[in-house]
Amino acid sequence: MRKFKTESKKLLDLMINSIYTNREIFLRELISNASDAVDKLYFKSLTDKSIELSKDELAIQVSFDKDARTVTVSDSGIGMTKDELDRNLGTIAHSDSMAFKMENDEVQGDDVDIIGQFGVGFYSSFMVGKSVRVVSKAYGSDEAWAWESDGVEGYTIEPAERAEHGTDVIITLKDNTDEDSYDGYLSEYGLKDLVKRYSNYVRYPIRMEVTKSRELPKPEDAGDDYVPQFENYQELDTVNSMIPIWKRRKSEVDQEEYNEFYKTDFHDFADPARTISVHAEGALSYDALLFVPSRAPFDLYSRDYQKGLALYSSNVLIMEKCEELLPDYYNFVHGVVDSQDLQLNISRETLQHNSQLRAIAKKIEKKITSDLEDMRDNDREGYEAFFENFGRGLKYGIYASYGSQKDTLADLLLYYSAKQDKLVTLAEYFEAMPEDQPAIYYAAGDSVERLNKMPIVKTVLGKGYDVLLCTQDVDEFCFTAMRDYGANEDGEGAKELKNVASGDLDFATEDEKKEAEEATKENEDLFKALKDALGNEVTKVAVSARLTDAPACVTTEGPVSLEMERVLSKGPEGPDGVKSQRVLELNAKHPVFDTLKAAHEAGDNDKIRLYADLLYNQALLVEGMPIDDPVAFAQNVAKLM
Repeated sequence: MRKFKTESKKLLDLMINSIYTNREIFLRELISNASDAVDKLYFKSLTDKSIELSKDELAIQVSFDKDARTVTVSDSGIGMTKDELDRNLGTIAHSDSMAFKMENDEVQGDDVDIIGQFGVGFYSSFMVGKSVRVVSKAYGSDEAWAWESDGVEGYTIEPAERAEHGTDVIITLKDNTDEDSYDGYLSEYGLKDLVKRYSNYVRYPIRMEVTKSRELPKPEDAGDDYVPQFENYQELDTVNSMIPIWKRRKSEVDQEEYNEFYKTDFHDFADPARTISVHAEGALSYDALLFVPSRAPFDLYSRDYQKGLALYSSNVLIMEKCEELLPDYYNFVHGVVDSQDLQLNISRETLQHNSQLRAIAKKIEKKITSDLEDMRDNDREGYEAFFENFGRGLKYGIYASYGSQKDTLADLLLYYSAKQDKLVTLAEYFEAMPEDQPAIYYAAGDSVERLNKMPIVKTVLGKGYDVLLCTQDVDEFCFTAMRDYGANEDGEGAKELKNVASGDLDFATEDEKKEAEEATKENEDLFKALKDALGNEVTKVAVSARLTDAPACVTTEGPVSLEMERVLSKGPEGPDGVKSQRVLELNAKHPVFDTLKAAHEAGDNDKIRLYADLLYNQALLVEGMPIDDPVAFAQNVAKLM
């Protein structure tokens, strides 16, 4: 027995147990090696005209024997001599494919696509096999040789028989244990599934004996009640697709093909809303095929949802969900990225250096943004449907980035315009603003209908200004993170985003402000009595310069609005968590104010407390906020009646 070169036992044990985390990729690695062997022979035929090959000769075959518990991967590639078997399989981490790739890098072109890099993929077979036998016959040689090892101490090389050039890798599977079963690799379905998942786009046909069904001829003496009979039979069939759809130009693929690929590979029954095809060449070459779904998956906003694009290198699947390729706010995008320029780590399961990946991710993000902008401008109905499904994630992207992503995402947002009675972008709102409008106004609540009826919204509309009606819990947090919108290239001209329910909303003229100040001074004792009646519910009671026909409203001081308080009350801290600083504003021109004055002048403190409670809770209800004691409120209404 020959001993493995290098610190064999330790290194082999490291590779079998540490480098690879998913044992089922052994088939991917062996098929990749087989593809490299076929590629080398094909390349040799391009440079040596004496070699004549037909396309049918260039193939890979996968088979299994249930009784012998073996899985075999065979190729019709260049094969190996005795010395090459010793060098390539006896020296761990020696990559003949990498050497070939470097030697022929300038001349191999697109016709040859060598996958191997590290010379360790073969040893992944020991994760599932208790022994591995490799029978190989080099092209042009009359001799075949067999390399065999149990993956522990060493290996043997002996003469063998093989009719044609190429290599067979025969794995004798480990015995099942209570923890691990290997029987899944001894079935047609199990092996086909692995081929489809990891090696579907290897450029050479991968063939297997598959079970098919056919109808038997109808017997001549069959009666009218004859039921057709079928039989199963075995047939050698190609089980991989070979040509990836993402490497074909968009002009060569119709939308129906894209739709079918999307629905099959990403398990959706509906066609995608958008298809984005990218072919980049240059310092970093890659192909990408991206899909924007037409509906949101049920678990999109759950913790279990996993974003990411399928990452391929030279048509071989590296990661099913590469999260680094998508920002969180585009987590709904499905698709594939394929690049042979990626620097993979030794296991091919993760990336050794991610600078290339970051560069690809940045370009993909720009492409998605550009496509969504095109959809917004040229298919408004489709974009509104898209935004209904995925707009929350775009808003959250601005909030989660503390506003740093607003330049990317702000123009993709849609909000309902109270003035225009439709969804508008921030740019459309900004363009329609009167010249004297000091800010961009919005109101936050649980429905457009209720927000439209708010007194303060009517006040703003009465000034000729529009109000964006925000009905999602993330809206106000998004606007708070954005702070402003509309700056020009010089960073000037931006308008502040302002909640109409904030206490610093200043629409009053100088005369109105003067009237409010005088009313406040004249009724100072009344306001103190109302504040005492409400206690800690409000920070103060004041005259409003913003109300027209409503008797009172509740506004806030500080960074936390009523809507923020409502949203945060649903969090872990519950209703006892973050509280806003509430202000009860009274309309001094409303008849109710005269009633309040009369009660105060009469010294009727019970009535003052009753009125204070009614006005405050009524204002909260108008704002869509819960009241602390609905029963007491109802009793007070009945008492007043």
